[in-house]
Amino acid sequence: MRKILTYGMVGGGPGALVGDAHRKAISIDNSARLVAGCFSRNPEKNKAQGEKLGLSADRCYANYKEMAEAESAREDGIDFVVIVTPNVTHYEICKAFLEAGIHVSCDKPLVLESVQAGELKRIADEKGLLFMVTYTYTGYVTVKYIRDLIKSGEIGDIRTVMAEYPQGWLYDENNSGGKQGEWRCDPAQAGKVNCLGDIGTHVENTVGTMTGLKIKRVLAKLDIVVPGRKLDDNDQILVEYEGGATGMNWSSQIAIGCDNGLRVRIFGSKGSIFWFQENSEEVVIAKEDGISHTIKRGYKVMTPGAAKYCRTPAAHAEGWLEAMANLYDSFTECVAAKKAGTFTMEMIDYPLIEDGIKGLKYVEACLESSQNGNVWVELKV
Repeated sequence: MRKILTYGMVGGGPGALVGDAHRKAISIDNSARLVAGCFSRNPEKNKAQGEKLGLSADRCYANYKEMAEAESAREDGIDFVVIVTPNVTHYEICKAFLEAGIHVSCDKPLVLESVQAGELKRIADEKGLLFMVTYTYTGYVTVKYIRDLIKSGEIGDIRTVMAEYPQGWLYDENNSGGKQGEWRCDPAQAGKVNCLGDIGTHVENTVGTMTGLKIKRVLAKLDIVVPGRKLDDNDQILVEYEGGATGMNWSSQIAIGCDNGLRVRIFGSKGSIFWFQENSEEVVIAKEDGISHTIKRGYKVMTPGAAKYCRTPAAHAEGWLEAMANLYDSFTECVAAKKAGTFTMEMIDYPLIEDGIKGLKYVEACLESSQNGNVWVELKV
């Protein structure tokens, strides 16, 4: 029986969508319980959130540095920390907890620059610490199934991939999208990109997870469509992969009528695979003989590696929270194994810090391409 771990959270104060989602996802399997936190820079809000979540007053910290130092010194200190703050703060917070010897789960995009991410990886490697980047969509059972299908050669050699993630919530120049939209559109908090970092990295990571393809170079056009905005809100990117496959990635926050429309179409030499996040229970496989099959999550056709994450019977839909819970299921299993001295790399089935670094290098190459007149730019290894 797996021991219940303890964790702390930085960010996720009152009204924060993502922090609440992480807490709920972790609670699904009861693999860890929240015992410490620094939820807001506002002392009143921080205290109120700690009380609401049932934390002891002495473990509701005024800042993340105090939290990292205090928790690392406690005999019953946290096993890992979850970081759900604006992008600009990720680097210093992650670094503080890694240097304190604490495993880290951090929301994407990992940090602002790949150089910073490389430094975090160096510290994590030196200290033997686990680091998860929460690309939630890779936790879907159907995404894991597609990964297994492609690896087995089900659709032959991949020729091209069409991927998109349209949203419509930031279409209006008179509506900033509330607290969530305000910081994402602010260069001081989000960095050099908005749309590309927020959802474009999901496109890059989901395609990479499904196909195993590595990006060789990109040609990008990052647009600011809404008047008065300082960061991109609509991005179109041509992609060339190692081995010759090509692709097109589109991410947008000004597509009226779209919510979280992550969609991937993968075309191979023997067939194609289609997946739509808003109908994530299904995978459509089209073969060269003209016959298409719709595979539904929850049935025996699922590969063992994907099926072990099924949480409800067929026809009882699973979704985004369950996908995030699947990431934490693997992460907490690995953290527990680290404590017990039984950990092996084969146990990992969650996005690594290396995936976060790939996402940042993708963003940097796309920025360079767009700023230089939409030219081809190779990803720096």
